[in-house]
Amino acid sequence: MTVLPDDGLALAAEFPDATHEQWQHLVAGVLRKSGKEVSGDTAEDALSTALEDGLGTLPLYTARDSVPAPGLPGFAPFVRGGRAEGNTVGGWDVRQRHTAVGDGTVLTDLENGVTSLWLVLGEGSGIPVASLGRVLDGVYLDLAPVVLDAGAEVELAAQELLGLYQEKGVAADAARGNLGADPLGYEARTGRSYDFGPVSGLARRCADTYPGLRALTVDSLPYHEAGGSAGQELGASLATGVAYLRELTDAGLSVEQACAQLEFRYAATADQFLTIAKLRAARRLWARVTEVCGAPRAGAQMQHAVTSPVMMTRRDPWVNMLRTTVATLAAGVGGADAVTVLPFDQELGLPDAFARRIARNTSTILIEESHLSRVIDPAGGSWYVERLTDELAHVGWDFFRDIERAGGQATALRSGMVGERLAETWAVRKAKLAKRRESVTGVSEFPHVAEKPVVREPAPELPSGGLPRVRRDEAYEALRARSDAHLAATGARPRVHLAALGPASAHTARLTFAANLFQAGGIEPVTEGTFEDSGATEVCLCSSDALYAEQAEATARELRAAGATQVFLAGRPGQYEGVDTYVFTGCDAVAVLSTTLDRMGVS
Repeated sequence: MTVLPDDGLALAAEFPDATHEQWQHLVAGVLRKSGKEVSGDTAEDALSTALEDGLGTLPLYTARDSVPAPGLPGFAPFVRGGRAEGNTVGGWDVRQRHTAVGDGTVLTDLENGVTSLWLVLGEGSGIPVASLGRVLDGVYLDLAPVVLDAGAEVELAAQELLGLYQEKGVAADAARGNLGADPLGYEARTGRSYDFGPVSGLARRCADTYPGLRALTVDSLPYHEAGGSAGQELGASLATGVAYLRELTDAGLSVEQACAQLEFRYAATADQFLTIAKLRAARRLWARVTEVCGAPRAGAQMQHAVTSPVMMTRRDPWVNMLRTTVATLAAGVGGADAVTVLPFDQELGLPDAFARRIARNTSTILIEESHLSRVIDPAGGSWYVERLTDELAHVGWDFFRDIERAGGQATALRSGMVGERLAETWAVRKAKLAKRRESVTGVSEFPHVAEKPVVREPAPELPSGGLPRVRRDEAYEALRARSDAHLAATGARPRVHLAALGPASAHTARLTFAANLFQAGGIEPVTEGTFEDSGATEVCLCSSDALYAEQAEATARELRAAGATQVFLAGRPGQYEGVDTYVFTGCDAVAVLSTTLDRMGVS
């Protein structure tokens, strides 16, 4: 053990403290070398990263960015966790999702690290309610919590589960889980609603008889999957939770009893810090709601985090393992009570045994090997995380107030107000994806056009008719599907010849850029041999600006004489005669690729 001298060990004592202004001056000097004449706050803004909801990430956070103290775990406003012990005892609840009756899959999960089950029920969209007993055959229901997701069949599914508890002799106080009633979430998914009366009855029954069982889920995934931002997801979940509190208290439950019937479900994305801040902000916001309702001690929000379906890709699905790992880490650090890791082949159909094993082991490794749950709120105290939590809480609260002014969540959904706001947010993000300002590894960046497709058995149809479901890869997936159809019909993919000018040192960077760009649209880049040998009708010049000035126009003429119908140039737009289209960082890749496929006759 090191013993410090009485006066401490001030290694920097002889150096004067640097000021924020001095740092900004240094930043301005560096930016000046790149041709940007900025100073002061403008220099700092040049290094900032814009986020959704009008927020941004600064390049440097200091004590001047601090916010009011977030409190302690288990105490209002619950920013640092809803329970004093956090997840330190055994880690978070590892919750696996099941949508089909599979031989032994439920028991396999429970025997290998899964601690609770999330069962999607309903004819056509999941496990038939009548098959619930078969699915849970062999499951110790007093040990494994069960969470239902039955849509409009919630009353029937709940009665089936409660009947199983009685049939298997499970004590009422040993039952754990959630009956999954979520009328507004169902309406957001399908555009249809169902009566809240039976839900109130289930909540009363749980409150009176089953203390470990909750009746309702506040699912914010429909809003996330419709393209909503983190702030909008928070605001919609608050509005839904408040709507349920009103219904339950009108049915005779106290505010404390009503709060104890709710579990909140949020998306965990690969944006690590945004997910951490979102979960912390969600607890703070719900604590504020319960405080206003007169029950501040009931404000500990029960959170279920699910790795984002929006970020999952169908091409190169193996990369999804990396995305879900980061999302799971963020959910754990953010203090989620339960975490569901969607299998990497989720978007392709029914996950296979390998995908399910990787999904459950993601949590197991983070809990048992990385010991992530041994520290409560490890991100707490970070100026960046605390500031982002505070900013997200304000944005979420503002959206919640907008919904309340519109008449509440049900009215805002039916009037189209919620859908319109989510669509506006998605339109901005969609444009960034099209321009590859937000990259999707394996899809818009580093795609492999010749990859062998991963095939899975078809999964049940997802509920539809309400808010749309968007995916980050959707525009590029449509392009790749066109290329696949062309390959099936003709035996070959559409091609483009990449004409490299000069030595490798001059053309490698842009040739790699062009190859990635065209493969993102399912167009095969040909780099070997001459243009005549390539079998392509379109060509892209790749080299340095200096060589373009010397050779671009002459090369374009030669290629046109050889039969090229379209000449691209990889680089900043210029005035080169014979060049039809310029492709560069920040160009609308989806528009360029779609037009190119149209021109090539790829339907």
